[in-house]
Parts: sequence; C-alpha cells; structure tokens
Amino acid sequence: MRDAITGLIGRYDQLGRYFDRDAVDSISTYLSQSTLRLAAVELINREAAAIVREAAQRLWLEDPELILPGGNAYTTRRLSACLRDMDYFLRYASYALIAGDPTILNERVLNGLDDTYKSLGVPTGPTVRSIALMADVVCELLAGGGLSDAADLAAVVRAPFDHLCRGLASSNVRAR
Repeated sequence: MRDAITGLIGRYDQLGRYFDRDAVDSISTYLSQSTLRLAAVELINREAAAIVREAAQRLWLEDPELILPGGNAYTTRRLSACLRDMDYFLRYASYALIAGDPTILNERVLNGLDDTYKSLGVPTGPTVRSIALMADVVCELLAGGGLSDAADLAAVVRAPFDHLCRGLASSNVRAR
C-alpha cells in the first residue's frame, strides 16, 4: 500500500527526475493537512460503531423500504451484512485518509467488488448513499470539535469516501 509521498517518489524515480516545485508543494500540502488527517482517523477509530450506526439510521429514514420485507437489509442476516460492509468501507476510508491517496481503495476495495455485489444481488445505490452518510457523520463530528473549517473537511476528509462512492456508482449494480 502506498501513500501520497511514496507515490510521488515513485513517479519521480521512474522519470529519473529531482523533485520540482509541484512535487514539493504536494508534499507540503500533505504535511500541512496531517493534523486534520490524524484527528479524522483517531475519531473514526474511536467512534466507528457510532458512525456506522448513525449513518445506517439516516439511511433507513431516507429509504425505509430497505429494512421492510423484500428490502435488501431485511432479515437479521442481511442487516448484519449491510452494517459489516459499512464498517469495512469506513475502515478502508480511514486508511486512504491517512495515506492521502484515495486510489489505494481501487486495489483494496473496488477491484472485484462489482463482481461480488452482482453475484449477491446487492444494489450499489444504497451502499453509495451509506458511504456518503458516513462521510457526513465524520465531518459533522470533526466540525463539532472545532478542528477545521468546512472547506478543509470537504477537501481532505471526504476524498476517500467520494472515491468509494464514484467507484461503486460507476459499477451500477442493481438488485435482483
């Protein structure tokens, strides 16, 4: 797994070049966001269950048919699987957040997930919405702690969640 700095080093090494101003600026930006990244990951680590629970509650309020008979989260087994997957996405988003590189989610999460969800008949629409709701909850908790302004939260904290959402939405898996 790479991070923003090792990815940058790898690119410049392949080109056989010294860092230019863009590379130095990129590293500087990554390091200047470190306090926010660490705070977000610490919050996720500490409050993961509460973040998943709150995002799930919001999802059920928006889309209650998911937990009704015939819904994809109906039955204890399916509901548990849904919550497990939300926790999985949250954990991997925290890895990408600290790494400063949401593309690590491609190999760790998104590659192959399309086939898995298709074979299980899992719709990605509610999954994408649950990931976006988790990003909302994390940003709200961070903003409530006064750690950062909304622009920083949107640019830094939402990046891995948005990457997951785009990747899953592009697969366009529908329920059976």
